[in-house]
Amino acid sequence: MDGTAALSVPRGTMAPMTSTTGSPRPSSLDPEIAARLKRSADGLVPAIAQQYDTGEVLMLGWMDDEALHRTLTTGRCTYWSRSRQEYWVKGDTSGHVQWVKSVALDCDADTLLVKVDQVGAACHTGARTCFDADVLTEGAGSGAPGSGQ
Repeated sequence: MDGTAALSVPRGTMAPMTSTTGSPRPSSLDPEIAARLKRSADGLVPAIAQQYDTGEVLMLGWMDDEALHRTLTTGRCTYWSRSRQEYWVKGDTSGHVQWVKSVALDCDADTLLVKVDQVGAACHTGARTCFDADVLTEGAGSGAPGSGQ
């Protein structure tokens, strides 16, 4: 999978996680998968959601072990809200569901790539992706090797 390792559906054993408040957040994530993850100091892993058939990057969310477990077992993306300190399932309030097609771990084991079939908008603003509104630069060729800059 080009530098990524596919994750399989977990078997259902408990592996405790620690929240930013220090209290345990229990998880049923397969311990073999949990042992592979490199998490941030607050126990989270960034999860990039990408449209499975077009490659369009839709959004970035955060997952802890339990969010990943729920994503793998339900077939719908579950994220951890850093601001609300709670789990949220994409589409539960908006109807803009992300149906999971595959989940892969990058070569450093610190980022997830979740290929999804996005129904409706991915961004909370109503845009298809979270990356359309604030383009910092265009013209990918400038400054590239061999471009003379």
